[in-house]
Amino acid sequence: MLVLITYDVSTTRGEGQRRLRRVAKICQNYGQRVQNSVFECVVDSTQFAILKLKLLEVIDQQQDSLRFYQLGNNYKNKVEHVGAKESIDLEGPLVL
Repeated sequence: MLVLITYDVSTTRGEGQRRLRRVAKICQNYGQRVQNSVFECVVDSTQFAILKLKLLEVIDQQQDSLRFYQLGNNYKNKVEHVGAKESIDLEGPLVL
């Protein structure tokens, strides 16, 4: 299934910068960055549960926010891209 993850991490203090880097690194391990704080991740339900738990361990829920949009398995009809930075087919071959 495709999950769109967006986040906003408060960086007014030094530990916020560290949390921001950790959130981005976790998301990069599961998908591709499509905007500064937006990732598309193709995962199964178990991977999604693990990903969500990892992110919840990192953020400060008093200062930061996470949003998860579950677009399901038929996501290719639900996502339209316009403009620069063409997205990668996460289910396609790694080498062309």
